[in-house]
Amino acid sequence: MIELTYIARPLIGAVIGYITNDIAIRMLFRPRRAKYIFGFRLPFTPGLIPKEKARIAASIGEAVSKNLMNREVLEKTLLSDDITGKLAAAFDDFVAGLKTNTEPVGQLLARYLAPADTEALRSEIVSSLADRINHAVVAADLGPEIASMAIGHVADKLRGGVPGILGADKLVATLIGPIEKLLAKHISEMVEANSRQMAASLIDEQTAAFMDMPVNSLVDRHQRHIAFVRGRLLSVYRRAVAKQLPKAMEAVDISNMIEQRINEMDVQQTEQLILQVMRKELKAIIWLGALLGFIMGCLNLLF
Repeated sequence: MIELTYIARPLIGAVIGYITNDIAIRMLFRPRRAKYIFGFRLPFTPGLIPKEKARIAASIGEAVSKNLMNREVLEKTLLSDDITGKLAAAFDDFVAGLKTNTEPVGQLLARYLAPADTEALRSEIVSSLADRINHAVVAADLGPEIASMAIGHVADKLRGGVPGILGADKLVATLIGPIEKLLAKHISEMVEANSRQMAASLIDEQTAAFMDMPVNSLVDRHQRHIAFVRGRLLSVYRRAVAKQLPKAMEAVDISNMIEQRINEMDVQQTEQLILQVMRKELKAIIWLGALLGFIMGCLNLLF
């Protein structure tokens, strides 16, 4: 009988420790609503987490935004060698795929852009470049220069030909000034009226040829520029992170976003989330209660 007592007391202590810890953990989540008897709310209802859900959500949001997802942590992560290495590797893989791609450039673009978008982009490029070329040509005012070259060429011919022998070149020389001004005016007007159309036509032909060019041929022709583009891509990425991340952090209130998301979850979802993350740890606490109960039962036998 005494031997049974020696065994029973530690076992009973273990069972009590297991059950009390299990109940305590369950009371974190349940009951999910307050319970009333004769109009009086029962103590410990609702459970701790349902009761303090709003405060817990605010605390989690603040803790995450200050310690886990602050500017320093995100910037360090986004600019780490691991992330930039993956970006560089992705670029290298993309280029390697282009080197073996024999489809036309236009067909490649069609996989990423709708035909209407591709045509709109092409038209925009042609129009923009034609406007720039037209503006540059008109601003250069080539009429006087071209007229001067043409008149100079004619004058040289006259001086060395029959009119020069007969002395008629002196008469022509007096007319060169007015003729050159008139010719310069007409050339300038002609250039201004036609340069854009001519530039647009030429650019359109070149873009059509570009669209029909095999992708691998395009890559081979610009092989020496790939390393430069790769370096520029990584440089632009680093500058964008350093410059835009603070603005993004100001625009996105991470603390408030997390708080709202937790408050939007019902208590059952919150319970499932916590158990999903901490199921093993909570089980360990329950079994620790059993161990402590067993130890207390043994100590009870000693004292």
